[in-house]
Parts: sequence; structure tokens; C-alpha cells
Amino acid sequence: MIELIYFIFDVFVFVFGTVIGSFLNVVIYRVPYKISVAKGRSYCPHCKSPIKGSNNIPIFSYLRLRGKCADCKGKISLRYPLVELFTGILAVLIYLVYGFTIQWAVVFMAGAILIAITAIDFDTMTIPNGLVIALMVPALLCFFVFPDVGILSRVIGIFAVSLPMLLLTLFITDAFGGGDIKLMAVAGFMLGWPNTFLATFIGLILGGIVAVFILIRKTKEKHMAFGPYLCIGIMTAMIFGDIIIQWYISLFGL
Repeated sequence: MIELIYFIFDVFVFVFGTVIGSFLNVVIYRVPYKISVAKGRSYCPHCKSPIKGSNNIPIFSYLRLRGKCADCKGKISLRYPLVELFTGILAVLIYLVYGFTIQWAVVFMAGAILIAITAIDFDTMTIPNGLVIALMVPALLCFFVFPDVGILSRVIGIFAVSLPMLLLTLFITDAFGGGDIKLMAVAGFMLGWPNTFLATFIGLILGGIVAVFILIRKTKEKHMAFGPYLCIGIMTAMIFGDIIIQWYISLFGL
């Protein structure tokens, strides 16, 4: 009976996450075009026809319609259901770590914003200021719901990575984008300096792997979005950072 209750909660959290993921798809599409995300129904990106409620069920509607618009039959990107699926999985993962608590709500809020930042940065090579400002909300809430991370650690975290990134950009043109620097400043307060370094390390490793792959393919593209890999690092550090750091310390017997 207990297992059934846990399963029902997992399903509920997953469904809730996919619904938020559906909204994130709206944010990802509209924010770069400076279209309000609070007004107007969702519509097909091809024919602009409003999407009926029955055709706007996360993941399920995409599968039922076979990835095509119900009106114009235009192809709908696979990324829409993937964003919904990943957001649902992330909601469950955070729930398994924090339970149904205020910590879960705050971490999931941060994760949802990071997903939107990731997708938009991939598309446009920019991180919208509005989403960085939105990330300040869970960052400030972290100060209250994660009191173990002291204010000094958070203040140091603001500058620990963002300031070196800024200085490096002054000497090397386009070393980092302004959005990356602002993202890490907010993340620094949210995580505290140890986890901020961990998030950056993860981002550098992932970004480096992708950069090597791009060089091997010898494409004409000389720039790549670094924000998505920082976002992955931030989310990983936020959920598992303390565990990873303790494992690393114990590895050297410190």
C-alpha cells in the first residue's frame, strides 16, 4: 500500500513537471521574439492556428498527432515533447532527493528556469536578461530554505567565477558572453562558492567535450553556446553538489 502511494506521488510529480515543461516551451519560443508569455493561447509555429486544449496535452498530444499540427499538418519539433519529458523527469528526481518540501519547490523552480535558458541559448547564442532576473527569485529563496550555506559563502560565490570570466573577456574577445557572466553571478549566490566552482568545472568539462567534437568535425561554426553546459553544471551542483564534494574530499582522505 505504501509503495502504491509513493508511486501515485511520483506520477503526480511527473505530470506536474510535464505541464510546467509545456509552459517552458511557450517561454522558449516567445521570449527571443519578445512576445508576452502571459497573453494569448498557444499556437502552431507554422500556421499560427490556436492549439486546442485536447491537442495540448504534454507528450501525449505530440505522440497522438505524430508530431504534426492538427490544422496545417506542419512538422512540430521533437524538442517540444523532449522539454516536457525532461522537465517531468527533473521534477521527479528533485522530489526523490528533497521530498515534497519547500526545498523541492525552490530547486525545481530554478531547474525550470535553467531549462528555458539552455534551450534559448542553444537557439540564439544569448541568455535573456529576463530569465537571469527570474533566476534571482529561487536564488534569494535558497538563502532561507538552505541556511547551511552561509551568507559569506554566497557573497563570495557571486564573484568567485563571474569576476574571472569578466576579466578574461576583457583580454580575450568573446571568451564568454555577458549572459554567461550574469548567470554565474546569480548561481554563485544560489549555490555558495564551493558548489559554484563545481558547477563551473562540470560546465567546462561538458563544453570542452562538445568543443573538441566540433573541431574534429571541422565545421565552419567558430562559436558555441556555453550557457547550456553551465546550466547543467548548476543543476547538478544544486542537487548533488554536497555529495560530490564530500566524495571528492574523502577520495583524498581529507
